[in-house]
Amino acid sequence: MSLIGKLLGTLVKKGRLTLVTADGKRETFGPDANAKPIIVRFTDRKVAFDIVRNPRLGFGEAYMDGRLLVEEGTILDLLELIVGANRWEYGGEGRKMISTGKLGDLAALFRRNPADKAKQNVAHHYDLSDELYDLFLDDDRQYSCAYYTDPKNSLEQAQADKKAHIAAKLHLKPGQRVLDIGCGWGGMALYLNKVAGVEVLGVTLSEEQLKVARRRADEAGVADQVKFELTDYRSLTGTFDRIVSVGMFEHVGAAHYDEFFATCKTLLKQDGVMLLHTIGKLGSAGSPDPFTDKWIFPGYHLPSLSQMSAASEKVRLIASDVETLRIHYAYTLRTWLERCVARKTDIVAMYDERFFRMWEFYLAGGIVMFENGSACNFQVQYIRDRYALPITRDYMAEAEARYRASA
Repeated sequence: MSLIGKLLGTLVKKGRLTLVTADGKRETFGPDANAKPIIVRFTDRKVAFDIVRNPRLGFGEAYMDGRLLVEEGTILDLLELIVGANRWEYGGEGRKMISTGKLGDLAALFRRNPADKAKQNVAHHYDLSDELYDLFLDDDRQYSCAYYTDPKNSLEQAQADKKAHIAAKLHLKPGQRVLDIGCGWGGMALYLNKVAGVEVLGVTLSEEQLKVARRRADEAGVADQVKFELTDYRSLTGTFDRIVSVGMFEHVGAAHYDEFFATCKTLLKQDGVMLLHTIGKLGSAGSPDPFTDKWIFPGYHLPSLSQMSAASEKVRLIASDVETLRIHYAYTLRTWLERCVARKTDIVAMYDERFFRMWEFYLAGGIVMFENGSACNFQVQYIRDRYALPITRDYMAEAEARYRASA
């Protein structure tokens, strides 16, 4: 059996996969002859070598470059077949083989992400065409994990519920000053101002997002209350009653965790509250996925809960509430992928076929990562003073219901 055959024989523990190599040979893997057929074709002899040498990078690049074709089924079907049979909870030989070629844990820990490099990394992804994001995001352009109170809810409902869920954890009061670190296109900042009457400063490193956020504040007539700046959070001065950060911590980098939490403590008032929403990793953090790091989010790092705790403990920030969202992002990503596939012609016209395949692989890979891999989302609430919040969580449910009704 070929090396690629041995790899697939270890990974495919359910279903049925047929591989057609460049010379026309066929190999079939999986125990279930009656399963939905998935047929993959390699267009050149080097594909197998590239995948065996570095499965995570080689597999994604081969699909992106059109050298790996899914002739029956979809790329999501293929990823579900492989990753779904090697779920993180159960460990096993398959997961170890998939991880071959990842950047070493120690190397990942010491990768630096200074302000100038951070801006370049943000621009790589977030300064893509506005029209692209309009094709698959909700109208408020929430480009982070939604919150599904019911898996049947629409993306739009789930993103609205996400904002209410986060706002409730901030224990907001009218007139407070809020800092939004990594404000995106401004949706969260505008929402907090609308439902709670707070003033918000949103900071971003994306020039394109800044333009949209400022325009939205002007159009809403709240530009004097909701302001946006193109600046690194590390350069801010002053203090804030509340700090919120959604989908930004993934880009900080493990080497800067101590710096991040030290800066946030300095910016947070003594009786302040902070809510950090981030993609994270179950168990240990490990190292970045090489395809995602190279093509999608350069310089990213997904934290473990223990990494976040170790860094925040050093500056005596109290983790006053911790929630793990296990599969909410999988629901979110499924809708994004469905919308992108439905608008394939438009995306290809904006970029090309190669970009579409890259984007499709990124979203499909995210789905299986949250459904079967080690990814999750953490929402961690931090305070400086143990008396800063009520002693029970009842205030969260009360505020969340109120925000949903008023938004």
